[in-house]
Amino acid sequence: MTLAARAFAQLATWPDLTEAEPSCGTGRGLVTVHGEIAHLHSDWELDLHLTARVIRRFEEHLRAATAVRLVPGSHWVTLHLDVVADVDLLMTLMSLALQAHQAWPAPEQWPATRCNEHRVAVVSRESLSGS
Repeated sequence: MTLAARAFAQLATWPDLTEAEPSCGTGRGLVTVHGEIAHLHSDWELDLHLTARVIRRFEEHLRAATAVRLVPGSHWVTLHLDVVADVDLLMTLMSLALQAHQAWPAPEQWPATRCNEHRVAVVSRESLSGS
């Protein structure tokens, strides 16, 4: 079993999470009473609905994490799970995501957002050169 599959199985045991079909149609999903929160798309990648507010608040730290991929304008982050430390990061980020989801009012007021599957991240040359 891959790290991502083990991490997903562990998350599926959390009381606020339920396994469900992801709206993107790829892989496996986890939902809360407030909506979709995670999609396992492959043996190594998981999209997490972290919310725009949490991404803004922790953007510097998220950009510094080698396991995290940000897509401009997305409320989701993609985690590439290669090592155990990446799974630890996922567990921490899932806790933040759950808190963010619980802060929203009724589920029907939750904004519809797509996960990062099939979305392309554009990285500026300055980001690549470290400038």
